[in-house]
Amino acid sequence: MKRHQPVAIALVLAVLTAAVPPSGAAEPDWKAVEQALGKSGQLQAGDVFRIGMPRSDLNVTVKGVPVKAGFALGSYAAFKQVGDVTMVMGDLVLLDQEVPAVMSGLFAGGLDVTAVHNHLNEMSPHVMYMHYEGHGDAVKLASALRQALSASATPLAAPGPPASGGGSLATTRIEAGLGRQGRDLGNGVFQVTVPRAEAITENGHPLLPAMGVTTVLNFQETAGGKAAITGDFVLMDREVNPVARMLRQNGIDVTAIHNHGLQDSPRLFYMHFWANDDAEKLARGLKAALELTNSQKADPTR
Repeated sequence: MKRHQPVAIALVLAVLTAAVPPSGAAEPDWKAVEQALGKSGQLQAGDVFRIGMPRSDLNVTVKGVPVKAGFALGSYAAFKQVGDVTMVMGDLVLLDQEVPAVMSGLFAGGLDVTAVHNHLNEMSPHVMYMHYEGHGDAVKLASALRQALSASATPLAAPGPPASGGGSLATTRIEAGLGRQGRDLGNGVFQVTVPRAEAITENGHPLLPAMGVTTVLNFQETAGGKAAITGDFVLMDREVNPVARMLRQNGIDVTAIHNHGLQDSPRLFYMHFWANDDAEKLARGLKAALELTNSQKADPTR
């Protein structure tokens, strides 16, 4: 009997091991997440599943300039598998009167609010931005987010065909001024993203550019051949004032400086901006500010 004990023990251990899920759980069913939230998404770099929820229902102006949803009104949810749970984080674009009920809805669904603030000034109607985070089952998180958003007019139905842009935005000149390539978001909006060079984490888990932890530079064509710009720089504390000074020297308004998260490491600050002028001139000003940050270098071969 004794000589069979190692075999019996090995069999028991094998059964127990099979019953314990591995530390790296299977990816969530993203189709089920889409159905729960009511919007389709896209798997992006770093296995981040991102769902955009632009406030296309709003007609917002900034200093009299009509702003498009893809330019400055982009709610989103970014899902990432972290160990055996899913993490979601993102940003919700809300009218003032929608803020209290949406916040209560997030709390009721087990999500945390990490920031509430403006991004731009002189907006009409006034818009606030609510950053949030949650951990758990991906489908349950999506359902909770949808329930919270039901207190707002955020469109969650399938979008119609994209609006056509005027086609006059000088994207080649923008890329030349910035020394970086971007992408056309359609409807006259052009975007350049610039990740940080260092690793950003939260409780030891990476916070990736597709989760919103990246500098975003948006351009929208405006009247008279000009472009409006907005977005945010992701900054370390020591970079905040040098970047703000450089933006002001180049005629770019600094409209907000604040956190988006609570436990990021290193600690990050986000600086939002606005201007409406010659696109290439503004691109050169943004490039001068970028050079004061520890951002990833542009690819010289592109």
